[in-house]
Amino acid sequence: MVRMNTYSPVRVGIAGATGYSGVELLRHLAKHPGVDVRLAMGSSASEGKRIKSLARIWDAPIEQLDVDRLATETDAVFLALHDTMAAEIGPALAARGRRVFDLSGAFRLRSKDARTKWYPKTPDVEVPVTYGLTERYREALAGSGAGSLVACAGCYPTAALLSLTPLVAAGLLQPGVIIDAKSGVSGAGKSPTERTHFSEIHGSMAAYGVFAHRHAAEIEQELCMDVTFVPHLVPLDRGILETIYARLQPGVDAEAIGRALSDAYANSPFVRLTGSDLPEIKHVAHTNFCDIGWRVNQPGGQLVMVACIDNLVKGAAGQAIQNFNVAYGFDETAGLL
Repeated sequence: MVRMNTYSPVRVGIAGATGYSGVELLRHLAKHPGVDVRLAMGSSASEGKRIKSLARIWDAPIEQLDVDRLATETDAVFLALHDTMAAEIGPALAARGRRVFDLSGAFRLRSKDARTKWYPKTPDVEVPVTYGLTERYREALAGSGAGSLVACAGCYPTAALLSLTPLVAAGLLQPGVIIDAKSGVSGAGKSPTERTHFSEIHGSMAAYGVFAHRHAAEIEQELCMDVTFVPHLVPLDRGILETIYARLQPGVDAEAIGRALSDAYANSPFVRLTGSDLPEIKHVAHTNFCDIGWRVNQPGGQLVMVACIDNLVKGAAGQAIQNFNVAYGFDETAGLL
């Protein structure tokens, strides 16, 4: 765990403060002992708005988005914006010396060809970019300084990578991993669409993005292996549950899986290993925890893993704050417990 920063509070700005992830950022940063939230900005339509759910936590009005003010009145900026807007604003703020924590997917993919395919409006950038999966890139995050950009990991990839990365690194799995993922409606963002309308999603469940979801590219980038990834939209307001299927290398048993995960996350306050007691979304809702459980049918046989996160916290705002804590030398849990 990283030591607590003893310097003066970090001046923070939030762009996109009225969206689901933006509200979560405000909720946690307003209570962070090392943060001074200077600016909370949204679109012109949200200017002057107060967020009712944050009464007595954050009572200031939302301001209109102003990049110049973010660059001059803050030390760090959280971007809870659409990919295209983040792609434009993020590098500009980093080039002016701000530390940028981007919750969009604009800069997560390192390959230029992959970015062109999945995020065609993301420009090449000259500022340093760190992939923001805290548990895997602590050293890189701690070494990121002024003028850097952290591309916070996506919600689906977070649960998948925290589950699989230690096992792939240890050589415990055979090729052919399948990730069956289910997400609540808030993962689609706050702007209403026909697909997320109550009468469309209530009492139903639907697969989408089969062989065509950008998060598959992100997962494969970090695992350095192909996966089959199928996301589903379920009638919940928040939360992700992923059921992961894999075949084990000969002789690998449940104890070996547990040992690899325990070794990887011995110093990770937000990863909870549940063993054969499989987790549920309610166990992690409104928290920054990722719960991971697993079962093995026989040594060298089949592995089933279940991972759960809150898509708005560990899958978005909470992870961004966790990255911020590591980058600034705060206790990793600051503002999140």
